[in-house]
Amino acid sequence: MSEELAKELQQQEDTAAFPNVAFVGEGGETSSDLLLAQMLQMEFDREYDAQLRREENKLNGDSKVSISFENYRMVHPFEDSESSEDEVDWQDTYHDPYRADKQSNASKRGFVGKGKDITTKHDEVMCGRKNTARMENFAPEFQVGDGIGMDLKLSNRVFNALKQHSISEQRRSAKLHEKKEHSTSEQAVDTKTRLLLYKMVNVGLLENVNGCISTGKESVVLHGNGGRINEHIVPSECAIKVFKTTLNEFKTRDKYIKDDNRFKDRFGKLNPRKIIRLWAEKEMHNLMRMQKAGICCPEVVVLKKHVLVMSFIGQDQVPAPKLKDVKLNSEDMKLAYFQVLDMMQQLYKECNLVHADLSEYNLLWHMRKVWLIDVSQSVAPTHPHGLKFLFRDCKNVSQFFQKAGVADALNERELFNLVTSLDIKAENEVDFIVEIILSSCYPPMLEGILTFSFGALHADEGVNTLEL
Repeated sequence: MSEELAKELQQQEDTAAFPNVAFVGEGGETSSDLLLAQMLQMEFDREYDAQLRREENKLNGDSKVSISFENYRMVHPFEDSESSEDEVDWQDTYHDPYRADKQSNASKRGFVGKGKDITTKHDEVMCGRKNTARMENFAPEFQVGDGIGMDLKLSNRVFNALKQHSISEQRRSAKLHEKKEHSTSEQAVDTKTRLLLYKMVNVGLLENVNGCISTGKESVVLHGNGGRINEHIVPSECAIKVFKTTLNEFKTRDKYIKDDNRFKDRFGKLNPRKIIRLWAEKEMHNLMRMQKAGICCPEVVVLKKHVLVMSFIGQDQVPAPKLKDVKLNSEDMKLAYFQVLDMMQQLYKECNLVHADLSEYNLLWHMRKVWLIDVSQSVAPTHPHGLKFLFRDCKNVSQFFQKAGVADALNERELFNLVTSLDIKAENEVDFIVEIILSSCYPPMLEGILTFSFGALHADEGVNTLEL
């Protein structure tokens, strides 16, 4: 009876002292919404803090340099009464195991002590501890381990080797970072290119950039929706050709531009990266010349540095198929063949150009028409290798359509004569090339043609080389 009376008196005192406090019943339940909300919020805060601890431990790992999310915690450690006693704040365990070794007792004379107890600055133990302490000066990404509770001593030879390795790794990572930031790669663009694309969208030239539709050794082609520029309506679908800023592929293709009369004076004065912009400019001029002659090709919209915006050959973000991939019946294949013949003649006679890389890979089939693309390497017939490139184009076209079953397909020599309007008769390829050089039917070309090597033309085919 006395216990019940004591409980009743205690409840009366608590009620008088704290009239707004809601008491929890015997079943652990309460009717106070505020108390329930506070308890629920506390549980949410504890879960959030536990998540922060897990992320903090995952990021730090075994790294010598650690970070803390302490400022983002919702519940202070001493308020979290249910936290495990094994959890210790990171500030309590953080200390430098080598801090005591940093202070040197050596005097300016370089030694301490007297007599037998003298210790110089070259002491093996002292130098070893100093070397261990100096490891913290390495780059943060260099893993040096944890020396808590251990008396580590590194010899000068080991420390110097680690130091050189740290420096070399830091330089290597910097090079990789530089290459990643300042060069385009397959299906990707670098920071500067993204900025150019952003500016095009910002000024209204493009509505948006949708993604990559094609990749190659020298460029990445993106799809975008056109807007307006200087009150001119841009095509609703655009192809954005981004020339890669890496130089690996362009170093071996300088022959297409350094001997081109239109660009050779500027070629030698530019650094390697500006040469890539020259490639984009060259493709723009070639496309404009072809468009003026009525050849089916992409329409140039604008050129900005190494980014060329053109009309899109295709529909609904689906590019037109290449001639090598499309399945055509005999009638359409024959139609495509004669369109290619007319295109080659127009390109040579009206545009004064040789494609220099013409094949089924650079011909698109769209709306029952053949469209010509990728003309950045196209050169004039007066180029030192112009006729060599033209003969190679004729060979690629003839072989493809002959394999496709076009009965009227000409061989490479007949096609070459048709395009150039020459009448050269030769039984083999070598004699045919010799007749081209010695022919007086094309005097303007002879000066440039005589400089090209037949060995380069036939080396891959095992044909005897010829020198003039």
